[in-house]
Amino acid sequence: MEFEGRVALITGGANGIGEGVARRLAGLGARVLVADVDAVRGQAVADDIGGAFVSCDVRDPRQSEAAVAEAVRAFGGLDIVVLNAGIATGFGLGDDFDPERYRSVMGINLDGVVYGVHAALPELKKRGGHIIATASMAGLMAMPLDPLYGANKAAVVALVRALGPVLAADGVTVNAVCPSFADTAIISGFKSFLESSGMPVLTVDEVVDAYLAVLRTGGTGECWYVQAGRPSEPFKFPNPPGPRTGSGARVTPHDPSQEG
Repeated sequence: MEFEGRVALITGGANGIGEGVARRLAGLGARVLVADVDAVRGQAVADDIGGAFVSCDVRDPRQSEAAVAEAVRAFGGLDIVVLNAGIATGFGLGDDFDPERYRSVMGINLDGVVYGVHAALPELKKRGGHIIATASMAGLMAMPLDPLYGANKAAVVALVRALGPVLAADGVTVNAVCPSFADTAIISGFKSFLESSGMPVLTVDEVVDAYLAVLRTGGTGECWYVQAGRPSEPFKFPNPPGPRTGSGARVTPHDPSQEG
């Protein structure tokens, strides 16, 4: 089986995209640790796929470290980390702004990725491995419906692009998957609006296909968009003007294949 002998840790693995990735990888032979704050649902998913469960609030770096330690304890190592835990923002910067909720959302959507990468790297470097962060199309384009969600997902995109060349020397790939609207709890508040507007909603399986494509390609520092009616592929970022030396040479490393 394709991923036999591989160990995967998936945050936000109790439902939605995380659950879909957990089930797909387990079906292809991987040993999967489901990490989530929903212990009842998370344990049920883990039991169903022959994996294991760990309670994990990704806002706390110690809990990400504990999840990595549990993957090693339960299955002997770590090869794949899917940093998928996420939440919609649901407020803006006007009268509805709530600093406490803002910190919580940023803690899940951005800090959870930062803490997850930091916790997983020591184990992934031992035998090479893969990190995939769940970003969003909102991280690649303006998201007027939820600008703060777009802000934290854009930060994940920038983090992945910067980490790609840095971690390549250690045999670790890091990529992002950027779905459009998918049929998960995040869109529950406006799913009917999307459908009445004729906006196609992705199935979870369509999004999961992109995660498998990322794992199979061997690329790094890429941000794969997932959009209904189009094959998923890395987004080609516009070529920015700098920073460069006086002669015009780039100062920072880059991958021309990722630029449009």
